[in-house]
Amino acid sequence: MSDLVRTLGLSASGMEAQAMRLRHVSENIANADTPGYHRKTVEFRTDSEGDVAVGPVRLDQSPLDQIYAPGNPLADETGHFEGSNVDLVIEIADAREAQRSYEANLKMFDQARQMAQGLLDLLRR
Repeated sequence: MSDLVRTLGLSASGMEAQAMRLRHVSENIANADTPGYHRKTVEFRTDSEGDVAVGPVRLDQSPLDQIYAPGNPLADETGHFEGSNVDLVIEIADAREAQRSYEANLKMFDQARQMAQGLLDLLRR
């Protein structure tokens, strides 16, 4: 029974980590047009028991897009200003991957719950 409870905990930590990842992907998409915005990335870590946790949030240090808009108040003397380094194609792919990983953890959680329920039903007889 303790293995089933442990599986529930592992699945829940995976779902929590993927939810946090999806949150940062959503922030990146929302700020894709924000001048000077750096894309946020997260790193997953596991503890000694195997639980998944989100590591520190890092800012992507790839160069920011240079946008030519001479009429923009943020433009320098050459007519350029810094956009963001968010690539919507990458963000959508990351969001799909996070969603699928979340669903896989949810299925594992549900399977472990059903097995634990079946075990409890057998013990009651």
